[in-house]
Amino acid sequence: MANESRPCPCGIGDRFDHEGCGQEVQVEHIKAYVCKPPASTDKAVIVIHDIFGWQLPNTRYMADMLASNGYIAICPDFFAGREAWKPSDDWSKFNDWLKTRDARKINKEADTVLKYLKEQCGAKKLGVVGFCWGGIAVRHLMMTYPELKAGVSLYGLIKDSDDTSNLLNPTFFIFAEKDDFIPLHQVTLLEQKLKKNCKVDFEIKIYPGQTHGFVHRRREDINPQDKPYIEKGRKDMINWLNKYI
Repeated sequence: MANESRPCPCGIGDRFDHEGCGQEVQVEHIKAYVCKPPASTDKAVIVIHDIFGWQLPNTRYMADMLASNGYIAICPDFFAGREAWKPSDDWSKFNDWLKTRDARKINKEADTVLKYLKEQCGAKKLGVVGFCWGGIAVRHLMMTYPELKAGVSLYGLIKDSDDTSNLLNPTFFIFAEKDDFIPLHQVTLLEQKLKKNCKVDFEIKIYPGQTHGFVHRRREDINPQDKPYIEKGRKDMINWLNKYI
């Protein structure tokens, strides 16, 4: 990582003061936050949280935003009851904590959520978005579940060895130009691999001047110059889902 003393950047930016418009439900062995649009729909989006877990107001804000755009939005606890990271936790222990929360080992939870969406919510058109830790999870799910017709991976940490060429359906990758934790050379390498081998639509977009977490972790009133990019990132995410779901 770029900063060993603080090996994950998800704490950048303010937390939203957001109560949430949806409700918490029990879905087999996990809990989830669900928000539904006013009108009936068969379109649903799974929202995957960052290291701060499914109860983070910021992530629920994003779920509510998706619901206001016509999607059933569900933010499950992909840590399956294990504690989320807290900003006050000892960052020197972060890597050990992360070992028990592998973003690529979430199939049991994904199966549970997909079953719930199909059987309890009547969802037939499915997508997924995820932030940081959840961005890694999106890449994994988009190579695993063909029923996910669109994915948006927002600033998921990448390694030079990562290969997402086997994406099953269109996937949009959002990165920040000033992200100290995701070097632009890694983004370039990811794009080269996708252009060479990927068989489905994809897009990689780098947002100028932005830092890690800008779409869901930044308050627009803190840095007014960031507001257009924050709004554009959210709009681009929704447009991608609208295009393919």
